[in-house]
Amino acid sequence: MKTMKKYILPLLATAFTLTACNQFNEANDAEKVEALAVTVNLDIQVDNLMETKDLLLKLDNYDDGLHYEKKFDGRDVSLDGVVPGIYTVAVSGTALDTEGSEYFINGNYVNKPLYAGETKLSITMQGLKVSPLVFKEIYYAGIKNFYFRDQFYEVYNNSGEVQYLDGCYFANLTPGKSTKTLPKWPDSDGNNYAYAERVWKFPGTGHDYPLLPGESAVISQFAANHKLDIYNPNSPVDLSHSEFEFNMDNPKFPDQPAIDMIHCFYNGKAEKGTVPQYLTSVFGGAYVIFRVPAGDTWDPVDDANMKTIDLNKPSSNTFYAKIPIKYVLDAVECIDNESMAAAKRVPAVLDAGMTWVGETYCGLGVARKVSLTESGDTIRRENGAIIFQDTNNSTDDFEQRVVPVIHRYGTGVPSWNVTY
Repeated sequence: MKTMKKYILPLLATAFTLTACNQFNEANDAEKVEALAVTVNLDIQVDNLMETKDLLLKLDNYDDGLHYEKKFDGRDVSLDGVVPGIYTVAVSGTALDTEGSEYFINGNYVNKPLYAGETKLSITMQGLKVSPLVFKEIYYAGIKNFYFRDQFYEVYNNSGEVQYLDGCYFANLTPGKSTKTLPKWPDSDGNNYAYAERVWKFPGTGHDYPLLPGESAVISQFAANHKLDIYNPNSPVDLSHSEFEFNMDNPKFPDQPAIDMIHCFYNGKAEKGTVPQYLTSVFGGAYVIFRVPAGDTWDPVDDANMKTIDLNKPSSNTFYAKIPIKYVLDAVECIDNESMAAAKRVPAVLDAGMTWVGETYCGLGVARKVSLTESGDTIRRENGAIIFQDTNNSTDDFEQRVVPVIHRYGTGVPSWNVTY
């Protein structure tokens, strides 16, 4: 038996080697994969469209690590030399209408197989008017020992005109965290809505809460100094000077001097619900600020057309508010980490990319980048207000994993802040 073992093992090794060599030779002799010429046609849904500019086509094959880009103008574009595979195809840029208004236009096609005979596709491009109000900084991840009460969201006036927060809304969208299992919405909705779990409204009668160019307002989950021993000394932020607060009437976390946001919607009702806390996912949520145009009525509580269930769960009694995309001023999608980039849940017209921190309870957030000249100088308005980068793509527009700071770069505190 011992003698047989000495011979069997070499024979097995020889057979394995011959098989591996044959497979290697077969692979070497296989016909080479031919590169493709991919053509993309755009359906740009902007009324009274006059021209497009600075369009960028991106093809991303995340599994194989293949990435292609091409800048262009017009309604269609071709890109040569693309290796066959499954791609996320995205187009972004700007458009001008006949009245001179500027729009960000974005569209994408997720998990599109591209191969010989299948190289043409059409992408619907929706337009979002360039917003004067943007999210400047978001801190959602919390800090160690599972503390999440120090979340905040900072809204900045990125324009050259006074902007009023009165009547604007803040909402976090569903799903609460990134997932590849997305809800199913009514076919009749088309691509016209974003879907919110909870909606809040800024108070005011029209001109109570102005933001001058370069000023910002912080909305805190709980507007206290979180560095105090009674909360969490590990926290990176003192939010006691926040402009606004999501007050949930919790006696353990009592109402602070910051101005209370008005609660509008949760699960189909105006009430805040039975759980006395409001937090967004520490893995990263999706957030929008929006304004209902004058003359429009939007009521997701009493108007059945403005709320829906997830049709994947037909017996569900959980309702989500339907926010018309044309109302949205700014949107930011945050995900767990870069590996979830293919799990996009926010319409590309609202945010063509996504940003992330990469871990939870780490005390880190995301902050919008300042706009720079070609020489690297910060671009400012005549009054010194910083102009922040806003390409409607959070992957490009945000710095990741930053220690959170409210009113970073010395951006202005509004005169009506009641906490100073």
